[in-house]
Amino acid sequence: MIRIPLLAAASVLMLAACASAPEATKVPGGTDAEASSTVPDSAFELAMQTVEGLVDAGNTQAAVDRLTQLLGSPTLSKEEYAETLFRRGELRFGPSGYDAIGAAEDFEEIVDSYGDTEWYTAAVPMLDSARGKVTTLETQLSQPETSKMQKFNFLMELGMHQDAMDLMIANDLVPSNEALIAMYDIGYLCEGDELTGRAYEAVEMDGTTRELRFCDFGK
Repeated sequence: MIRIPLLAAASVLMLAACASAPEATKVPGGTDAEASSTVPDSAFELAMQTVEGLVDAGNTQAAVDRLTQLLGSPTLSKEEYAETLFRRGELRFGPSGYDAIGAAEDFEEIVDSYGDTEWYTAAVPMLDSARGKVTTLETQLSQPETSKMQKFNFLMELGMHQDAMDLMIANDLVPSNEALIAMYDIGYLCEGDELTGRAYEAVEMDGTTRELRFCDFGK
């Protein structure tokens, strides 16, 4: 699974920070590098910096999970909620996000429900891009010449993770190191002596080597 102590600490920090967060507005499209190195002006900014710290550490899936938790906070202003949706969509759409369908849904929610926020303008072209990616992947997935490994990759990128796992197991596929780490972060692959089945060697961004097996095998 994802590094539990790191996630627990990040979760506590975020939820505690949002409990008393004043409203804050940031420029759409990303975090200012200089500002991120200073003391945050609000509890919401602190929460978002925690997310960026997870991304910088290579824990994209953990960052997505934290943003999902943040979206459940009743203290978020409309601008903050739209920003959180936008950032989650960015991460899902990115090369380590593995969820193009989820990204399109995030951007679509901003366009449909938050047109009066500053994030609407940024979300419109991102929605077009995400929808385009989904269409392309679905078209490639349906081609008869597409290999099983390619289908696995397309399913992962779309965010259809269970279908990708079923295909992987049925055809004894060995994904790329990046995909294996993503599967570990999402929670399909785990470490543990009690697990059975095929082992997959994977190396994290920091050089940590892991021997992974499907989490449900052997329990």
